[in-house]
Amino acid sequence: MSKNVIKYDLSYTQNRELSWLKFNRRVLEEAMDPSVPLLERFKFMSIFSSNLDEFFMVRVGSLFDLSIVAPDEVENKSGKTPSEQLLDIFDAVKPLIEYRDTVYSAILNELKEYGIADVSYSELTKPEKKDVENYYKLYIAPLLSPQIIDQSHPFPHLKNKSIYIAALLKKGQNELLGIVGVPESLEPNFKLNDSGRYIRIEEIISAHVKDYFGAYKPEVHSIISVTRNADISFDEEKFEEDDYDYRAHMATLLKKRDRLAPVRLEVQGTKSPLIDLLSSRLKLEENQIFYSQCPLKTGYIFSLTGYDKGLYYDKFSPKMPTYVSDSRSMISQIKQRDIILFYPYHTMQPFLNLLKEAASNPDVLSIKITIYRLAYNSSVAKYLCEAAENGKEVTALVELRARFDEKNNIEWAKQLEEAGCRIIYGMENFKCHSKVCLITMKSKNSLSYITQIGTGNYNEKTSGTYTDFSMMTADKSIAGDAQVFFKNMMIGNLYGKYSELLVAPANMKSSIIRLIEAEAAKGENGRIIIKANSVTERALIDKLSEASQAGVKIDLIIRGICCLVPGIKGKTENITVTSIVGRFLEHSRIYIFGTGDTTQLYISSADIMTRNQTRRVEIGCPIHDEAIKKFLTGYVDILLSDNMKARRLLPDGNYIKAVCGDSTPIDAQRWYIDNPPEFPQIEEPRVSLFERIRNIFKK
Repeated sequence: MSKNVIKYDLSYTQNRELSWLKFNRRVLEEAMDPSVPLLERFKFMSIFSSNLDEFFMVRVGSLFDLSIVAPDEVENKSGKTPSEQLLDIFDAVKPLIEYRDTVYSAILNELKEYGIADVSYSELTKPEKKDVENYYKLYIAPLLSPQIIDQSHPFPHLKNKSIYIAALLKKGQNELLGIVGVPESLEPNFKLNDSGRYIRIEEIISAHVKDYFGAYKPEVHSIISVTRNADISFDEEKFEEDDYDYRAHMATLLKKRDRLAPVRLEVQGTKSPLIDLLSSRLKLEENQIFYSQCPLKTGYIFSLTGYDKGLYYDKFSPKMPTYVSDSRSMISQIKQRDIILFYPYHTMQPFLNLLKEAASNPDVLSIKITIYRLAYNSSVAKYLCEAAENGKEVTALVELRARFDEKNNIEWAKQLEEAGCRIIYGMENFKCHSKVCLITMKSKNSLSYITQIGTGNYNEKTSGTYTDFSMMTADKSIAGDAQVFFKNMMIGNLYGKYSELLVAPANMKSSIIRLIEAEAAKGENGRIIIKANSVTERALIDKLSEASQAGVKIDLIIRGICCLVPGIKGKTENITVTSIVGRFLEHSRIYIFGTGDTTQLYISSADIMTRNQTRRVEIGCPIHDEAIKKFLTGYVDILLSDNMKARRLLPDGNYIKAVCGDSTPIDAQRWYIDNPPEFPQIEEPRVSLFERIRNIFKK
């Protein structure tokens, strides 16, 4: 088994997992922001919890696997082994849980002023208790299956993230463990009359625990939940590009072992002998047990609706861009000039109109598209099916390994195939994460094309809550690359040649390195701005450090993980890192190199992560339209000026909130709600790549 031999400079990098935990803390901080409506703050607390659940299922689960397969493998940003990283994670999570308890208590206290209360069984009024008891007898009790654990009743399989009531039972000198599950078919809480008061189902079951185990009496009981390893797909982020022996070894191991081993035990309440017994049965160490006063499942918070409007965000609906006509042909509008949509401020409707038109337009010959995530009721899929039924050649590259969307994608793949679409799937070991659609049309003496490239999924639901860009162009050189891309995907060629597009794993990483080096060659006149979700790729981190050392001013706008630490003297002192967590999920990726007329600007589906650059199929698209380019550079300027939601990463690895002071308060997301983005019409003849190059030489 190979081992790392490269010695990395760890002075300006930090561990990926700890950086992610800091991001999730920023999510939780939104729950304490008084500028956020109260029930929206409650939702942020729930999002924090669900994020943490997935983190344990996937990232922590993967590290446990890695600690078995490659216990001495060190991570190239922190120099730590998997076991050392796990210890750091457990230490970092406990104060986060304590902070969540503080947040939960504070929000509950504020909600009481509006008559909204999460009540315990002992707090019920007599009429409320009567209603609860009737509900319990009719709907809860018949579904319960209490079990004692002894020689005749083995320890049950506790389902991942399900809620249980565990009890330490006693009969004479005998002590046993008892378990009763909370039925998942029930609503998570019971609303008390027409008031804002409610009681959670696990609280009702817990109040009746003495009735479940016959002669055995509960000495102590707790509400618990087990988190299991759910990282079914291999995560290549933990290995360098040449570590294929680890990959093969891991793949073999995963087929042989139980993929759902416990990685965490959550307890609502405090420590007791019961928990020692449970942890022993689950084979969990003390540092894998987390105690909380907050409920162990908080998804019910999203069902708290119908209260005072001031408790929610003001109503917002994506708008139709004024520079797009809803009544004219989208194909003719795109042939006139490039069109970009800015979600969620713009509706996805213009792109849907394009697909609808293409499905019935007699000049359209084919539609090719990559699909990573679709909405449950997808208009995109509907129009693709219509196109196939109308005799168009429709090819859809469907990624079946989109985590937690596998089932939905399988169902859509079946429906698309039944409608006559040609379905292909992502390459082995390479997820197809790109967002590209190519429409081919016949003209009088030739073919013409419309290419759409986006930073986010073809998902109508998330386009209303994620910030993303979707560009539609008739540029022939971009279409030429898109043609080559789909041909390569059909034959499994991941390393084709492209002139305009950045395509991973073929040329994206090397192109970004080349672009960084070009700015570094300019010294203090160089300029780099990158907006992405995460930065983990070591080679690109090192190149950014080199550019900083050359004097290049670099701004990174990174919502989540950032393994690059800015402000380290002699290494990253010319780099700033900004993170924005707000009402909308900052999901778009933008790469900007240079200033003025020489600016090269791309939108992309790819983050600056090892998996995106080397182990996924991704696309980055150049922006040539000067009005769109001007808007996007202005957009990142507004993000960098945000002094309401922005956080700045410090050299010690911690984040601080941007200071507003005497400056005008700027909330970037609020800005675009109040000022829908517009792009002035520029009537310029479309020029080919050859003509653009010739014009550059003329200058």
